[in-house]
Amino acid sequence: MSKRTPISFEFFPPKTDAGAEKLRTVHQELQRLNPEFFSITYGAGGSTRERTLAAINDFNGQGTPVAPHLSCIGDSKLRIAELLDLYKRQGIDRIVALRGDLPSGQVGLGELPYAQDLVRFIREHSGDHFQIEVAAYPEMHPQAENFDADIKRFIEKVNAGANAAITQFFFNPDSYFYFVERIQKEGIHIPVAPGIMPITNASNLIRFADGTGAEIPRWIRKQLQAYGDDTQSIKAFGHEVILKLCERLIDGGAPSLHFYSMNNTEPTRQLVIDLGLN
Repeated sequence: MSKRTPISFEFFPPKTDAGAEKLRTVHQELQRLNPEFFSITYGAGGSTRERTLAAINDFNGQGTPVAPHLSCIGDSKLRIAELLDLYKRQGIDRIVALRGDLPSGQVGLGELPYAQDLVRFIREHSGDHFQIEVAAYPEMHPQAENFDADIKRFIEKVNAGANAAITQFFFNPDSYFYFVERIQKEGIHIPVAPGIMPITNASNLIRFADGTGAEIPRWIRKQLQAYGDDTQSIKAFGHEVILKLCERLIDGGAPSLHFYSMNNTEPTRQLVIDLGLN
């Protein structure tokens, strides 16, 4: 590892004042690891818009660039254009462009129903101002008909103007390498950052995986079940699993690592240190 692999961290907008204060501390602690950027999530249809903007205002201009998430489903071109103009005025030049999930009770997909539509709209509205990151699914999007169709959708996002991608979290590195190989065979050579989810809580991990279609290998599930409520053993096991995953990804040529921090400093900080990436 002669050349340091870049890292980035993802936050979600906190719901309470106490959560916001905690996140400010986490931001300061993780910023010492010299990440490339922090991304901040955005609820479907703008459901967390104000909290997302508050988090962006907290962290923008504090050294490490901020990359707001922007989801399009159920939202209007006007609202999205307003956000793009605001971000541009704030000096933000990176966007994570996503389809998102349709808000509960809402009928219709809106003016920009798919991520490729959002990417195309950003380019039409803002030219090349923004570096656009899109989502990638090494184990296939849960709503895709099949893997080939999912690859086709990804290529459409790239052709619409995406610069790079961040993957859904996964635990099988071969799925990542196969995905990259497939898109490269189609002439797509943008950087694809593996999304890394630390393992600290078995029930939360299973809930996240079931909600996103991510595969938890049987051997990991079985070991987590065996530990039961032994939190320390789960954390130690999870640290070792994710450390080995990251080492394999770096050795295999992953251009960067994107950590889903869950608004916590640990165990992400220790993973970065143990990988020698701080």
